Amino acid sequence: GNMSFSCLEPPVVPVTFLSSSSYLALPGTPGQEEVSISFQFRTWNKEGLLLSTKLHQASGGLLLYLSDGKVKMSLYKTGKALSDITAGAVLNNGQWHSVSFSAKKNRISVIVDNDVTLSAHASIHLQIYSGDTFYFGGCPNGGNNTECNSSFGGFQGCMRLISIGNKAVDMISVQQNVFGNFSDLQIDLCGIIDRCLPNYCEHGGECSQSWNSFYCSCTNTGYKGATCHYSVYEQSCEAYKHRGNTSGFYNIDSDGSGPLGPFLVYCNMTDTTWTIIQHNNTNLTRVKTANRENLHTVFFKYSASLDQLQATINHAEHCEQELAYHCKKSRLFDKQDGVPLSWWIGRTNETQTYWGGSLPAVQKCACGLEGSCIDSQHYCNCDADRDEWSNDTGFLSYKDHLPVTEIVITDTDRPNSEAAYKLGPLLCRGDRAFWNSASFNTETSYLHFPTFHGELSADVSFFFKTTASSGVFLENLGIQDFIRIELYSPSEVIFSFDVGNGPSEVIVQSLTSLNDNQWHYVKAERNIKEASLQVDQLPQKSQAAPPDGHIRLQLNSQLFVGGTASRQKGFLGCIRSLHLNGIALDLEERAKITPGVEPGCPGHCSSYGNLCHNGGKCREKYSGFSCDCTFSAYAGPFCKKGKHISAYFGTGTSVTYNFQEYYTLAKNSSSHASSFYADMTLNREAITFTFRTTRTPSLLLYVSSFYKEYLSVILTKNGDLQIRYKLDSHQDPDVFSINFKSLADGQLQHVKINREEEVLFVEVNQNERMKFILSSGTEFNAIKSLTLGKVLENSDADEETMKANSQGFTGCLSSVQFNHIAPLKAALHHGSSAPIVVKGHFTESNCGTLTGADSTSSETTHSFADHSGPIDEGEPLANAIRSDSAIIGGVIAVVIFILLCITAIAIRIYKKKSIYSKNEAKGSENEDSAESALKSELSMQNTANENQKEYFF
Repeated sequence: GNMSFSCLEPPVVPVTFLSSSSYLALPGTPGQEEVSISFQFRTWNKEGLLLSTKLHQASGGLLLYLSDGKVKMSLYKTGKALSDITAGAVLNNGQWHSVSFSAKKNRISVIVDNDVTLSAHASIHLQIYSGDTFYFGGCPNGGNNTECNSSFGGFQGCMRLISIGNKAVDMISVQQNVFGNFSDLQIDLCGIIDRCLPNYCEHGGECSQSWNSFYCSCTNTGYKGATCHYSVYEQSCEAYKHRGNTSGFYNIDSDGSGPLGPFLVYCNMTDTTWTIIQHNNTNLTRVKTANRENLHTVFFKYSASLDQLQATINHAEHCEQELAYHCKKSRLFDKQDGVPLSWWIGRTNETQTYWGGSLPAVQKCACGLEGSCIDSQHYCNCDADRDEWSNDTGFLSYKDHLPVTEIVITDTDRPNSEAAYKLGPLLCRGDRAFWNSASFNTETSYLHFPTFHGELSADVSFFFKTTASSGVFLENLGIQDFIRIELYSPSEVIFSFDVGNGPSEVIVQSLTSLNDNQWHYVKAERNIKEASLQVDQLPQKSQAAPPDGHIRLQLNSQLFVGGTASRQKGFLGCIRSLHLNGIALDLEERAKITPGVEPGCPGHCSSYGNLCHNGGKCREKYSGFSCDCTFSAYAGPFCKKGKHISAYFGTGTSVTYNFQEYYTLAKNSSSHASSFYADMTLNREAITFTFRTTRTPSLLLYVSSFYKEYLSVILTKNGDLQIRYKLDSHQDPDVFSINFKSLADGQLQHVKINREEEVLFVEVNQNERMKFILSSGTEFNAIKSLTLGKVLENSDADEETMKANSQGFTGCLSSVQFNHIAPLKAALHHGSSAPIVVKGHFTESNCGTLTGADSTSSETTHSFADHSGPIDEGEPLANAIRSDSAIIGGVIAVVIFILLCITAIAIRIYKKKSIYSKNEAKGSENEDSAESALKSELSMQNTANENQKEYFF
């Protein structure tokens, strides 16, 4: 019949709305009772007008528009909305979507993508008649309120297959100006650009876009910035520590902005910072029935990938991992041929035959190196092949082989042969890159490193300190492109760059000078979206990237650090911890061979000394600093960790901390004394302590002066707390009493006393703080000493203080702090070096944490013996008798304890074989019980071996 071998379809002619002022006006047939319009569109914008038309013979109209990626239809009369319906969702995804609108009589509907579930319908009390013009995408000249409503902004994107009244619109006729009219359109082409292909969002960032640009969502990626380039986490535990963080779990990103992601570690913030990385098998595990044909192999999976582990290990100063191999008739090496019977495999997937405490390429254990193996003919304890438990345990510390990823055991299939292994977590300390630094001593000296050429993003971070007013930190040049970071003035840092379309600058200005010889942090980044610069904690400044710049940096020279290729405007000072795209540059190694540059930078305490709290002293180290908490009441890496140091005071006990030596004053006339003690004049004190006692009156604390001034804190006869300040030797003391209850009730009492010149604040047991005003003065001049307990030397104190001093103090004192002085800690832990004198019965105790009405019966802890002053030999007889009784009682208790121990040990040795047989018969019910049984067995053997020496003794 009548046919042809072709399939003629009408050509699809798309149209592109290039800007918010684009529009397409198409004529309609006015007065029609049924209105139907359909078309397809694609866009990246969430908002925009799709269609606007005026209704026939009505002062209103119809709008079809995008709002938040949804299609909305609005039917309105002047000043009044008659109906609003919504259809579809996320229609701004750059894909083609179809929209069909129909209105007949009083019913309207909108269908999206021919999906009934995405349709919307409504009934209205108005008969709709079609207008004479339909405006697609926008309105002429910003719109005419009577003809076209452009209040929703113009549409940017593409449309096609436009149909009005079920009749397709011929866009070629429109293009030839035969039908309708338009402005700023591109016909017969969809010119929309997919700005997320390729995806420039890094590290798994989610890309979205508008007509003009793309955006990256960095949610849950661990990165930040316009392209998710920069890590939100520090690169090491060392970096967290020097932000003032304490021990805990932290995410670290060992290569910064590099491809490796963050992972969780435990940071142990001590004087040395340890990074602890766990694996999936830390239990002591028993092995049986393994031989060379039937290997026992165990694999270890860490909380980080091997690449992440390698980056962490490379940055660390030292890494180690404890490996314990327990054995009973299970050897590590075959004595006859020296073939290893067990081995382990590390990160490089190479077999290693040295064991904990030994060295690579040496088939020995720690005892073999030390010459302490139980059998001198062998280099490992286990190779003695004895029918009893032994072990080879030690730390593996060769970084290139760590961590252990696999252990293989083969010698446990002989009678009575078995083994057990335990692998500890990977431990790494320090961060070489964080403290890696160089000192630039001349303006013409610099270091050079490989270039940034071809990088999609470039980020630089470093610390600097200087006294110079200007200088270039680094510079990288290309034929057209360049980047430069410089200190332009004492308070201004400039990041300048050119990516092929002319130079640009990002400037950060500081309110304070940056050439103060303190460490300052600089971070600069340039990516396809923007350039940014941050200095210290100042707000980050950024500048949008020009649309026609190079996507990748075209830099073909070397990177100059501390100067420029022209040897002008060089930097004088120190640069530390320089990272380029997450990679640490070794400044120290390069400085060793560069004239005018020295490796290392001293003076870290000037910047980080404020991290040492509560009287802790900053001590310089080559790589960083540490906080010396010797004379602080607190401990920890920053002297912030509260340490409740408590002591029991017997009757007549005196602990005196000397601020000044008296002989200095004796050498000089009293008229000039103020010149020698001006540095010990106080106009404020911060005092905290805890006590418990049942004795009244009592002297808790007494501070004396060379000028007959003093401060005393006492308990009166009825148990009231009384603070007595005498800051003028010619006036009576100011006396302040806190008498809401007796504080001599045997309970712990917490006291805080703060003075700011004449204003005194007192808080007891966290009750409401009380305020008092001093009248005797505001300066506490030439303070001499602080005494806890009884004052033994002559005193100028008032009568009430002396009454309290006659009894001294008997009970518990804890957590005593006077400004930054911790007298109890000094007396108990640093008596040989601290300026302190102790007399009487004084023992360290946990009484500051005990509960109950009276804890004096519990004061049996560490006796204090190392003190700078002699024990008072004039101790009351009753105390001496109690002391002798305590010694006799202690001897009896020790004898009884030894007899009980010997009996228990003998019973355990007697039952050893029967217990082991029961354990063997019972088997391993679960992993925890098996480990417990093995530990018990190993413990019994160790006890037996040790008791052989005890019996001999």
